[in-house]
Parts: sequence; C-alpha cells; structure tokens
Amino acid sequence: MKIAVCIKQVLSRDWHPRVNEAGTWVRDEDAAFEMNEPDAYALEEGLRLKERHGGEVVVCSAGPARVSQVIREALARGADRAIHVESDELASADGGAVASVLAGAMSGEAFDLVLTGLQSDDLGLAQVGVVLAERLGVPHATIIMEVKVEDGVLRVKRELEGGWFQFVAMPLPAVLTIQSGINQLRYATLKGIMAAKKKEIRKVAAGPVRSRQRIVNLYVPQKTKQTQIIGGTPAEAAAELVKRLRNEARAIE
Repeated sequence: MKIAVCIKQVLSRDWHPRVNEAGTWVRDEDAAFEMNEPDAYALEEGLRLKERHGGEVVVCSAGPARVSQVIREALARGADRAIHVESDELASADGGAVASVLAGAMSGEAFDLVLTGLQSDDLGLAQVGVVLAERLGVPHATIIMEVKVEDGVLRVKRELEGGWFQFVAMPLPAVLTIQSGINQLRYATLKGIMAAKKKEIRKVAAGPVRSRQRIVNLYVPQKTKQTQIIGGTPAEAAAELVKRLRNEARAIE
C-alpha cells in the first residue's frame, strides 16, 4: 500500500503563547513547537498498515521552513520519505487553503490511502481531512478508531456520540481522519534518527495561498475575579441566588 500521512507542526502544550504585535498570530521567534498529537496517531496507524501490507509511508506537511523539525521526527519513527509544501503564509492558513496545497502536492502520487489527524491542537477546525478528500475526489470517513484492509476493501470503525460506533466498508483510495488513542505511539530510536538524515524530503512551492478565513484579533484571556454579596434573610438570599444562577449564569433551568 502507498500511504500518505498528513502531519502538522503546532505550538508545544508546555509553551505559554505570546501574541505578535499585529495581534493576528503567535510570536514564532520565541515559541516551542511539536507534532500535532492526533497526527502522531495517524502516522502510527500508517506505519502499522505498512507493516501488515507492505508498501511505503509518505509524510506530507504544509508550513514554514521550521516544519522540517516534525518531518524529520516522522521519518525517524519509520516513514519512508516526505513532501513539504513550504510557505510562511501556511502557518496560520485555514483548513481549506492547507487542503488545497496538500492536494496539489499529492497529485501524481496515486496514494491508496491518505491519513490525517482528526483535528489540530491549535486551530481545531477538523476540516483539512474532509476538504482534502473532496479535492482528491475520493471517499472519506472521520473519527476513525480502527482500520482494516481486507481483499482490497477498507473497513473502518467510526466513533459516534454517546458511546456508539459505526462500522463502514469503503473502496480504495480513500481519506481517513484518525482519532487520538487509536493505538500506542512509538518513538524514534537512535537508528531511526540516523536513518532519517538520508531520507528524501521533496519540497514543493505552495503558490498563492487563498484562505477564506482571516484571524482579525487574537488575545490571551485575562484572569479576573468578581465577588457579589447577596444580602437579606436566608430565604431571600436563597431566592436571589437561584434567580441569578438561572438568568445570569445559566447554570440551572
């Protein structure tokens, strides 16, 4: 099987975000970055499918030059080669723009299966996978908890609300968005890190990046405290508290 895994570089969860001067994105200069966690599970699932069925795993990523950090990490974990669509504009582009440039970079590769994480830890739009499927003209399924390929047919288990699951049979090629926790992640070994230095990273020009959404203002929420004293008799105070919880806080009905 020829499998593509889309990965994204996001801000580290341990880093306290600092907004840039324009107030439209974070300051990249002093930020720490890591691989998007749902994408790490997609990568692991791709590697397991390769181990069962043979073929190759190609990681695809869109973003600035710094994205090479997570690409090398994916190669060290076992991916065979990589495609990097490089552009500074893609750092904060919306899901539609990212999906479009990834689809363009994948043209001619004829992937049997494309995996993405369910959503990103930064914007959390959960749109890249489904829009990418539309751009590639192939079927897709989301929130995947299990993947099997039997006799050329893709069988997947989807997570629904309320503890329910849906089992779907699909033709190949297809796009799947992988849920976190589908498997146990592996980490790069020293041998894998050394081997990654020799693996191919094909760089692709992004061309015009056309985002349909634009971040107008970004800010860090401020912590505030507000205390109100409710007077009167115990019965009056209780009635007033219930009134405020219902009408102002919307905590009760």
